[in-house]
Amino acid sequence: MHGTLEPPISFTLMVHHIVLYKLNPEVTPARVEAMMMNARMQLLKIPEVLSIKCGKRIDPELPWPFFIAIDFESMDKYGIFREDSIYVKFVEEVIKPNTEDSLVLDFEMDPGKDVRFS
Repeated sequence: MHGTLEPPISFTLMVHHIVLYKLNPEVTPARVEAMMMNARMQLLKIPEVLSIKCGKRIDPELPWPFFIAIDFESMDKYGIFREDSIYVKFVEEVIKPNTEDSLVLDFEMDPGKDVRFS
């Protein structure tokens, strides 16, 4: 048994937010590359975003050709992010014109690991 007390357990669970997108038929591979670049450039400006990943499908048969995954410290931070003008503008200018459907998946992550350094 250690002589030092463990720090109190934090009950804010990290959030891993994943969105899968179906693209409009006219969206070219070059436009997907631009969407990925835009996602990284724009969404990383939002202070609540710990990290962002985005990508495109490998298997052309997959129904969801594009995804964005973002990590937040908590659901509160995720809520603030959703109201951020940068995010709202990104959805209006990048997501809505290029996608026809989306699937949102939110997961709690182990708070013991700092995703910023992984």
